[in-house]
Amino acid sequence: MRHGPAVRRRKLGEELRRLRLDAGLTSGEAAGLVGWHQSKVSRIETGASGVATADVTRLLDAYGVAEPRLRALLEALAGAADGGGSGWWHAYRGVIPPQYRDFISLESQARTVRTLETSVVPGLLQTPEYARAVTQSALDGLPTTTVDSLVEVRLTRQEVLRADPPLEFSAVLDEAVLRRQVGGPGVMRAQLRKLVEWGALPHVRLQVLPFTMGGYIGLSGPFVIFSFPNISDLDVVVLDHLTSSLYLERNDDLDAYSAAFRAMQEHALSTDDSLELIAGISDGA
Repeated sequence: MRHGPAVRRRKLGEELRRLRLDAGLTSGEAAGLVGWHQSKVSRIETGASGVATADVTRLLDAYGVAEPRLRALLEALAGAADGGGSGWWHAYRGVIPPQYRDFISLESQARTVRTLETSVVPGLLQTPEYARAVTQSALDGLPTTTVDSLVEVRLTRQEVLRADPPLEFSAVLDEAVLRRQVGGPGVMRAQLRKLVEWGALPHVRLQVLPFTMGGYIGLSGPFVIFSFPNISDLDVVVLDHLTSSLYLERNDDLDAYSAAFRAMQEHALSTDDSLELIAGISDGA
């Protein structure tokens, strides 16, 4: 269990080591190709020190790595490892904490996201009004300008669902998410209708765990599983707490949360029945 930047740093180092070995190079030979001391390559590969995006690019060039998506992912991970990099979210560094910037960086590079939500609509699917109501409730007393910025961040994050190719997003929602009147009846009605629109997209899968199911494995709290293209070992589970986020990277943790998510999908309503339930609740909201 580690904080996000440390996870990214170690896993990036492991992948760079693999690519070096695939290229048939020793760490000393790799260092010579880029004009470094061998110890710098070793520190990067063990995650003992960070690495700039430009240095990752130099190593990938030295190792003959040409695949665009792999290069883009590893270069982005260098930014995630130092707490956010130069993505669009960097412009909000005075508003959002490092762990949130790291989360957004992972989200922007992921191939798939699987999430359990037990109390609120997932951020990627929120309407502006709902996002504002959630932000004001969770972070009471913030200046209006700060709330505006946080809502902008939430809405800009949704671009990953409109990208080409788009993020593949699967969510299991406790029925409480649909029943909780965040922002009042009007805001909630519009949010539920928007959920139905999102759920109709081929790359968005929504399933509801109805109250009638009783207890289930996810009652302990929400979580997010990020999976990345080309490198399955980079998968990570994120658990949100009131003041911080925890990142789980061990294979045992990943296997446990993946199995839990599959189990909840099996017990939840089908996607069609879930969208029908959401639509019905919105009509009565």
